[in-house]
Amino acid sequence: MKTAISLPDWLFKDAESTADRLGVSRSELYSKALETFLQRYNREKTLAKLNEIYAETDNDPALLSMQLMSFLKANP
Repeated sequence: MKTAISLPDWLFKDAESTADRLGVSRSELYSKALETFLQRYNREKTLAKLNEIYAETDNDPALLSMQLMSFLKANP
C-alpha cells in the first residue's frame, strides 16, 4: 500500500543515508522501523496490563515469575 507522510528534513535525510548504508530501499527501512516500533509498543502495552492485573490480586510469586519468563521468551 502506498501512503504519503510528512517528515522533518533532518529525519528524512538521516533515513535516506541510513537506507543507503544498509542497502535497502526507503520503503523497506520505514516498514521495518514501523514494525519494530509497533512490536515494542504492543509488548509494553501488554506488560503494563499484566502488571495492572497482577497488582490487584494475590498470586503465587513462583507462578508470576514463570508467567513473566514465558511472556518475555515469546516476546523478545
